[in-house]
Amino acid sequence: MATQHISSALHAPAPSSRPYAKANPGYGKRSTPGQRPPRRDDFALLPERERYVAGYVDHLPDGAAMDIKSLAKSLPLYGQMAVGSALRALAVAGHLRHVRCPADAGGGQIRWITRTYWSRTARDNEWWTAFLSGAPAALATPAAPAVPQQRTQEPEPAPAPEVPQAPPQAPPQAAPQPAPDGAPSPAYLALAQLGRADARLALSAADCTALEEAAAAWLARGVTADYLTQALTAGLPEAVDSPVGFLRRRLRDKLPPLLPATPAPDVRAPERRPMVECAECRAPGRPEALPDGLCGSCRAAGPAGSGTDTPATPEPPAERDVAAYVGTLRDLLRLP
Repeated sequence: MATQHISSALHAPAPSSRPYAKANPGYGKRSTPGQRPPRRDDFALLPERERYVAGYVDHLPDGAAMDIKSLAKSLPLYGQMAVGSALRALAVAGHLRHVRCPADAGGGQIRWITRTYWSRTARDNEWWTAFLSGAPAALATPAAPAVPQQRTQEPEPAPAPEVPQAPPQAPPQAAPQPAPDGAPSPAYLALAQLGRADARLALSAADCTALEEAAAAWLARGVTADYLTQALTAGLPEAVDSPVGFLRRRLRDKLPPLLPATPAPDVRAPERRPMVECAECRAPGRPEALPDGLCGSCRAAGPAGSGTDTPATPEPPAERDVAAYVGTLRDLLRLP
């Protein structure tokens, strides 16, 4: 007993039974999220040719080649022109969109790659615009209820005891931070290096310890050790009788101001949003500017053979005055 089918159209060959062309990495088919499970009547409302092509494309895995030439090689019933017309019709029906997406080419350069987003469930223009614009609401659909994940019966580990955390401390303003493992602090090292920068400011270990707190106040205000050295050694007199007293006064009198923390400037590269290609002429545009996957010019012209736009009927030629025409011929015959 023969099995009855919804339509008499031939079923598309299963891609798993024959090798399919794979696109380059980053190109090819991309399935949209939130689709319902496949059914026999998924494309029952489409014409025979579009139903045949849609059935084959729907079974292709992600990353498969979606160009017209590759699909025509896998579909023996239709040529490249027929496959191209079928893809345009599927775009108008809401099943696919050709999208140009930016990709990092290295060296700060951006290259554009073309991907074909496929949806087994026909989507309207609002859904495609929201999905291609990155709106999270487009990822949800009532057609496919979420399946709860099964939880294993493994025993849950005992919660770790909470360790009280110390309250955050403000950055030090005057007191130097202790160096790890007893190493000298940056303020101590900067003071110890002054004698090598200028012999008139040579300090002993006790002098460095006495001035360490005052030097740490400089470093706490955001200055570097090089800046501290230049500020303390600039404009020295010919003779410095007491280096420790001279530096204590300079550290107190020339203390730099405390500047407020300023946020770093935003130097991120401008965001490049995907561009939808017209299914007829491949002209790029924003998703909201290409409803049904067609640009304004191709949408106004209408697809060939669709019957959506009726060509203007030419006006009939004006009826000729036969009597006046015969009179003109007689006058011409009388001329010498």
